[in-house]
Amino acid sequence: MFKTKLSQFRASPEFYTSKLMPRHVGAIAALILISLLSSLSGTPFDHNISNGWEAFVWGLADPVISLNCLVGIVAIGLLSSVFVRGAAIAGCFVLATVLGIVIHIFQLDLPGTEIAIAISTIVFGTMLMMPNQLNFLVFALVGISAGLFQGYANAESIVNAGTISVVAYILGIALTLFAVAMSAREIGVGMGMGEINRILLWKISLAGFALCAIGIVFLSNSLI
Repeated sequence: MFKTKLSQFRASPEFYTSKLMPRHVGAIAALILISLLSSLSGTPFDHNISNGWEAFVWGLADPVISLNCLVGIVAIGLLSSVFVRGAAIAGCFVLATVLGIVIHIFQLDLPGTEIAIAISTIVFGTMLMMPNQLNFLVFALVGISAGLFQGYANAESIVNAGTISVVAYILGIALTLFAVAMSAREIGVGMGMGEINRILLWKISLAGFALCAIGIVFLSNSLI
């Protein structure tokens, strides 16, 4: 009897949410800190990959060391929690990123990459500022577009790499993107973004404002 009740308690969504949400928040905060330190310390974003292991490691790292890309991934995860099928959009974002990498490898032109990534960050920030007016189709289109351009930008370092290195890089970047997006989605679910109340609204709006500010800074740098 006791074991049955204990199992039911452990299996309840509320239990997992209360236990896992602080871990997700801590992980996202650590990644943002790493991204900021990478930017301030001048960590090289352009790198040459010579083998499969280096490709896998850089695949894991590239979405994290670029602050503009990282906050976009976090925003997609948070916004996806508003919809019941929002996880599908996060998955499409990952697939679109892989497609962007493939487009770059085949040397197809996708102009204005940095500008597009910055604009998508601003759009995501605006969506966070108005979560009650979020449209599923618009969100999906923006998420897929952001994934394409982000993948295209990240693939610069593996254009001349071998097949094994390319596959390893794609695997690494897909793992990071999926882990960050799903962690951010769990945070959004734990915050109750699907049923936003007034107490949370100003916090979500503040996060959206921060994303807009980051996007504007990167957009300004891209236009200079």
